[in-house]
Amino acid sequence: MRQLLDDIIVPAYKLNKVDEGVGLPEMDDGASIPFGGRHLIVTTDTYTVKPLFFPGGDIGRLAVCGTVNDVAMMGATPIALTSAIVLEEGLSVEVLERVVNSMGETLEELGIPLVAGDTKIVERGGIDEMLITTSGVGLADRVVTDSGLRPGDKVILTGTVGNHQLSLLASREGLNLETPIKSDAAPLFGLIYEAMKVGYITAMKDPTRGGVSGALNEMAKKSGVDITIREEDIPIKEVVMSTCGLLGLDPLELANEGVAIIGVDEDSSKKVLEVIRKNEYGRDAAIVGEVQEGGGRAILETFVGGRRVIREPVGSPMPRIC
Repeated sequence: MRQLLDDIIVPAYKLNKVDEGVGLPEMDDGASIPFGGRHLIVTTDTYTVKPLFFPGGDIGRLAVCGTVNDVAMMGATPIALTSAIVLEEGLSVEVLERVVNSMGETLEELGIPLVAGDTKIVERGGIDEMLITTSGVGLADRVVTDSGLRPGDKVILTGTVGNHQLSLLASREGLNLETPIKSDAAPLFGLIYEAMKVGYITAMKDPTRGGVSGALNEMAKKSGVDITIREEDIPIKEVVMSTCGLLGLDPLELANEGVAIIGVDEDSSKKVLEVIRKNEYGRDAAIVGEVQEGGGRAILETFVGGRRVIREPVGSPMPRIC
């Protein structure tokens, strides 16, 4: 995917930079456009998850949460969303109603309106059931990017890792787990908003495709630093750890949809962590590591005291996860 973007897609758009803002070349969670002394944040994403409904969420909630989270990762307050839905001929009206009602309920939870949309139907077999594209806009006083880490910063994970992708895997393959795994799909704006009020956040990213491994590698390379995280401090549910061991998966490479990686100034890191833990979506948050001078590596301190470089994921254990 990275090669596809770098070699084909990004070079096709010659006008892709934003003066004094963040544009396409930065490949961040969103773009920023200077606007009346503030920054207008814009992001867009397409969701093609299978199955449409899974423990802990559905494609509708996923689309809203994913887009709102991308806006929040830029340090912005989301102000509106748009949605485009493509449906396969023959999809039942009941399925569509469940999905759009879920989107509406999630937006109501956040108090964010959906202000525009589009709906298309393609012939049977043209797509698999449904695709949703959502775009979000927000306003930021200070833009936070994924490239702002500095030596000495603390690294916070706001929740347990691996839940979303394993939830989909269990649903898709019919795994009969003793303890069901629910997706972590959740909107993180409120959590981020409160955290930014009490501490100086230097960088943020949500570890979706590629998981924590992919996000850490990207943040380290863009920031020109090394990130060291401690395996013993990573919040992870026991059922996720055991299932990953059974299936030969690395939980750090699994997609998440309700977790953020936050770089925080050391002096305010404990205050930020305390505030995050007060939020319903941040109760399992933890400081998992630190930032050092270096050349763009992500490093794991293992349970047994060893150290290894965290590889950047190549490919994915399963397609259509978000």
